Amino acid sequence: MNNYDQYISPFSERYASKEMQYLFSYHKKFSTWRRLWLALAESEKELGLAQITDEMINEMKEHLDDINYDKANEYETKFRHDVMAHIHAYGDECPTAKGIIHLGATSCYVGDNTDIIIMKEALELVKKKLINLIDILSRFANEYKDLPCLAYTHFQAAQPTTVGKRATMWLQDFLSDYEDLEYVLSSLKLLGCKGTTGTQASFVELFNDKDAPVKLDKLIAKKMGFNDTYPISGQTYSRKVDIRVYNVLSGIATSAMKMTNDIRLLQHEKEIEEPFENNQVGSSAMPYKRNPMRSERIASLARYVIANMNNPYMTASSQWLERTLDDSANRRISISEGFLAIDGVLDLCINVTDGLVVNTKVIEKNLKEELPFMITENILMDKVKEGGNRQELHEEIRKLSLEAGYRIKHEGLENDLIDRLCASKKLNISKEEINKYLDASKYIGRASEQVNEYITTFVNPVLKKNKDLLGLKININK
Repeated sequence: MNNYDQYISPFSERYASKEMQYLFSYHKKFSTWRRLWLALAESEKELGLAQITDEMINEMKEHLDDINYDKANEYETKFRHDVMAHIHAYGDECPTAKGIIHLGATSCYVGDNTDIIIMKEALELVKKKLINLIDILSRFANEYKDLPCLAYTHFQAAQPTTVGKRATMWLQDFLSDYEDLEYVLSSLKLLGCKGTTGTQASFVELFNDKDAPVKLDKLIAKKMGFNDTYPISGQTYSRKVDIRVYNVLSGIATSAMKMTNDIRLLQHEKEIEEPFENNQVGSSAMPYKRNPMRSERIASLARYVIANMNNPYMTASSQWLERTLDDSANRRISISEGFLAIDGVLDLCINVTDGLVVNTKVIEKNLKEELPFMITENILMDKVKEGGNRQELHEEIRKLSLEAGYRIKHEGLENDLIDRLCASKKLNISKEEINKYLDASKYIGRASEQVNEYITTFVNPVLKKNKDLLGLKININK
């Protein structure tokens, strides 16, 4: 038996990990529904509903995971309602408890609370992978913090930086994503039991007590691992919660795409390359090629996540009054695929950064070719200090630089600006003097210190706080 004749999501076979796929599986969803029904029944019993017995509770506990899917599917075909289908299927397995399952609740009690629970667990998995990526990047940045390289503005050669300083720019973006993730994780709440329009009227009626629903919410939240529930809702929790969650995913996607775009540019310059396996094929037509395939895949998946950000905004803004169902199909796809995509992005980012190849000789060569142009500002300043005319010297250096540039661009020859500067009578500078300017480390400013300070002050405390999450091993499927 195979599935070659039907659609299979690429997230299942190529991109997302088994751990993230499980969180958005049917079994995780429906077994969480049963745990919520159990929490509801237990809490209602604790608040004094005499019709709920220990026998019912124990019966429900026995059947949390052995879901009779065939029966549930039969019921859904009949009722055209997935929650009612699973209420009946659970009831068939729990005949004693059948009459009190879902007592007082509406469909969003299991639907929305499960969405929050799964998003929380998915964010925790994202956090684990993000922390490991931050750890790898910090070690890479520290290793190469002193290695000068060409920096670029407008992808044109500019003042030098270091390989480690550039990696620290990527690192800072991901640490910002971590801070956003931590805030959203800490602020997530359950919907709780709010009833059909969010007024908790059914539970006021059930207990004949206006205070009981508040206590019920707190009991359920605690049983499901949350500190609290949202105080105000319609039938659903505000869909702005989804925006906040998805914004974290989109932020990570943005950081990942920025980093891997940089890596792709640097691989073109032959300075830094993503890992390339012994048997990996770069091109079906050109055997010599080493395409940055994984960085390109990261950019592709990240673009999908960023573009998908429109979905939670549209859903939240069009949620009519206390409830409308035009969010359902969209959220089933957009939330799950957002997490599955960012899971793939992080796995690939960890794989790429953990195996980055730094071609130091090429970096030195590229810097050496451009350095003569970069030292001219320092030469100009020093010659003015010696009594020279700033405007005349500037014009002389400008003219010589253009001549050397023409030679490089139009004649395909090497940069001879140093020889031209030495030959200039207006500059009156010797080869020995110029050689003092050709130490690239003089032009990197505080790059090394910035790396040290950032990692020590901002990164290391986060890694120490999350040390139990480190050491993750990633497997890239295809």
